[in-house]
Amino acid sequence: MIAHEIDYHIYGEEMQYVEIELDPQEVVIAEAGGFMMMEDGIKMETIFGDGSQQQQGFMGKLLSAGKRVLTGESLFMTAFQNQGLGKKKVSFASPYPGKIIAIDLREYNGKFICQKDAFLCAAKGVSVGIEFSKKIGRALFGGEGFIMQKIEGDGMAFVHSGGTLAKKVLAPGEVMRIDTGCVVGYTQDVDFDIEFVGGIKNTIFGGEGMFYATLRGPGTVYIQSLPFSRLAGRILANAPQNGGGKEEGSLLGGVGRLLDGDNF
Repeated sequence: MIAHEIDYHIYGEEMQYVEIELDPQEVVIAEAGGFMMMEDGIKMETIFGDGSQQQQGFMGKLLSAGKRVLTGESLFMTAFQNQGLGKKKVSFASPYPGKIIAIDLREYNGKFICQKDAFLCAAKGVSVGIEFSKKIGRALFGGEGFIMQKIEGDGMAFVHSGGTLAKKVLAPGEVMRIDTGCVVGYTQDVDFDIEFVGGIKNTIFGGEGMFYATLRGPGTVYIQSLPFSRLAGRILANAPQNGGGKEEGSLLGGVGRLLDGDNF
C-alpha cells in the first residue's frame, strides 16, 4: 500500500465523529475545521495541498492546492502524525447532523467521487482532487456544478452526509433518479447525468426544482436525506427579520414577546 494503513471507529448517531488510531509515524490528513480532539504524542501540522506521496516538489503541491480552490476548499489541509512510541488516537467531527461514511478505496478500484464539501479526513497517501463533468447538462444544472471532488488511492477515506444515509448498489443499466442536492457520492463506474422533470405544472408549481440527477449502474451510490443547502435554506427562511420572525403556534405574535419580557 502507498497510503498509511489506519484503524478507526465511528461514534454517535445524529452528530457523529470518527476516531482514528495511528501507529508510530502514521499520518492522517483532514480538512481545516474538522479536528475534534487528540492524545498526547500527536503532532498537528498545516500542509499545502493534500500531502499525498504522488506530489513531487513545490509545483506539485501548488497544483494540488489550486485544484482545491476550484472546489471551494481551503488551500491548506491539516496533517496529524503520531510521533509517540505507542498507538495514539485523534478524532474528527461531522460539521452538521448526519452520518460519516468510511470509504475503503481498494474496494472501489482506487477512486470515489463525492460532493465538493463532503470530504472529512483520510490516511496520508490518499489524493484529494477534482472531477470535471464532460456533460453540459450536468455542468449547468447539476446542483454541484461541473466540479466535484475525487478521492484516489488505496487507503481509507471518510466523507460525511446530512440527515439519514442511504446506500444503493445499482445493477448494470439500472437507473435511479435523485434530487441533485441529495447525491453524496458514487463510484467511478456510475454514469451521472441530469434530467428535466418535465410538465408545466411540475416546473412552475412542483416546488422540487426543474431537474433531478439520474444515476445509471453498475456501481454504488450514497444518498443523503438532508443536504446542507436545504437545511440552511430552512434556517434562513425562519430567521428573525429586524427583530421579528415567525411565531409558530402563537396567536399573539409580537404581543406575546412583550408579555414574555423579551423586549424589556
